[in-house]
Amino acid sequence: MLRLLRSIWIWTASSVLVLSWTPLLAVVRLFDRDPRHLRTGRWFRRLGRALAKINPWQVRVSGRENLVAGQVYVIVSNHQSMADIPVISHLAVDAKWLVKAELFRVPLLGWMLRMAGDVPVERSDRRKGAKALLQCARLLRHGCSIVCFPEGTRSRDGQVLPFSEGPFQLAIREQVPILPLVVEGSAGALPRNSWIFGGSRTVELNVLPAVAVDGWGTERSAELRDQVRRSIVDELSRLRAAASHPRAAPLN
Repeated sequence: MLRLLRSIWIWTASSVLVLSWTPLLAVVRLFDRDPRHLRTGRWFRRLGRALAKINPWQVRVSGRENLVAGQVYVIVSNHQSMADIPVISHLAVDAKWLVKAELFRVPLLGWMLRMAGDVPVERSDRRKGAKALLQCARLLRHGCSIVCFPEGTRSRDGQVLPFSEGPFQLAIREQVPILPLVVEGSAGALPRNSWIFGGSRTVELNVLPAVAVDGWGTERSAELRDQVRRSIVDELSRLRAAASHPRAAPLN
């Protein structure tokens, strides 16, 4: 019953936030003269952080030293839950997100995605997928990073699904380093196919060292994809092992 009541409160508070943020973002967008709409994007990510704060989560970010200010990246992350989006919004990086097109059709949320300049992608249409990657390439050339989930969908069991090659081919073609992220704990925060939120928990966001693409050709994009995926899987295993075997408290 407590989880049910808490979930009702969180959804209500989230709806109020989204409802109030939409006109605010519209005003920011109106005065955002940068063709990349970076200021609008920053205010949109603030909504993600605000949504995380009304939840009983502690977001713990590590590896910030691997994020170089001003560097453009293709940012890839594992995908456990819709909660991943507000969690990753804690990173101070100017980026556009490659987002499934269905979200652009959601009232208010879809409007804000468009105002922020995020990129819709139809997962079931290869031609539209290629068009979305071309749009991402233009953004990279204009100094804006890209965030994507190469699994394409949320994992059902917490295991990392196979990655698509698209983001890695994009990074190689544009000669932009890949920045891998690892999210752990978000699956229980908001389980897939459920509107009931989990209880208090720590959600980890770990920024791994960037992977340079110098010397890589597109014919080796699958190899690069597998290398990056392996680093994410290894870090996820390390986080889970550390959580299951916490260090004993020191004796006084």
